[in-house]
Amino acid sequence: MEKRNLGQSGLEAAPLAFGGNVFGWTADEATSFTLLDAFVAEGFNLIDTADVYSRWAPGNKGGESEAIIGKWLKRSGKRDKVVIVTKVGMELSPTQKGLSKAYILKEVEESLKRLQTDYIDLYLSHKDDETTPQLETLQAYAQLINEGKVRAIGASNFSATRLGEALQISKEHDLPRYEVLQPLYNLYDIDFQDELAPLCMANNIGVISYFSLASGFLTGKYRSEADLSKSPRGQGVKKYMNKRGFHILSIMDEIAQHYNTTPVSVALAWLIAQPVVTAPIASATNLNQLHELMQAVNLKLDKGALHKLETAARQQN
Repeated sequence: MEKRNLGQSGLEAAPLAFGGNVFGWTADEATSFTLLDAFVAEGFNLIDTADVYSRWAPGNKGGESEAIIGKWLKRSGKRDKVVIVTKVGMELSPTQKGLSKAYILKEVEESLKRLQTDYIDLYLSHKDDETTPQLETLQAYAQLINEGKVRAIGASNFSATRLGEALQISKEHDLPRYEVLQPLYNLYDIDFQDELAPLCMANNIGVISYFSLASGFLTGKYRSEADLSKSPRGQGVKKYMNKRGFHILSIMDEIAQHYNTTPVSVALAWLIAQPVVTAPIASATNLNQLHELMQAVNLKLDKGALHKLETAARQQN
């Protein structure tokens, strides 16, 4: 399995990440274990989660995904085979949010406990916190790295301006820098390409994209309003059902047919082929879905296919 550098962190990852947002939500513990076993057995190693997953599910309070991964790590004995990404900063409760030093130092202990590990490979600022000086946040991460509780850090949902500022602060104060960015990026949502992608390329920052399949729209299973009831995530797809979205799907269908594959593989293969992308994140709730995701790493799109997809992605509504 090809491995790619996650920025300058020294960490390496296969070019597809498993999205742990489904654990404790649409995938119960037993299903999650089965999926993780199958994912790692195929040579993949990047597992993405967050302290807030999956707070949105009825009866959940957050931390469910980390707890399931922790139980799997303990049962499987494969801690050294995987790169665990988790995050801090999203609101768990009105008093549990943000990127202050005190909160990060407290919350990391909760994540470590749930994950049943003594270190996190990649710890991300899940959301920018403009109420806390970035210097304070980076000093907190420096302490955690010095203590051996975190190996490297990254950011998610940051603007190019704020990420650039953070990189400058790290340089000026000799602090750890954000080695990875986790942005919204897929064939439909391409704003990342404007300012963030050049910044990441120029600074050798790894990119692990989220909503790589546009909340499921790019799987091709949502073709009409009637299809929205197919999944608990269906309503999140509605915004993609427009002229541009359906044009992207039609080009994906054409390319999938040419390569004798699926729209899922095409969407992920396009991301994997982007020079700035280290690994797209995608989720599965059963083994059939997972195998479809994993097949994408073997699909090498030619220049013509990549150009067609890029042109469709840039078409205006």
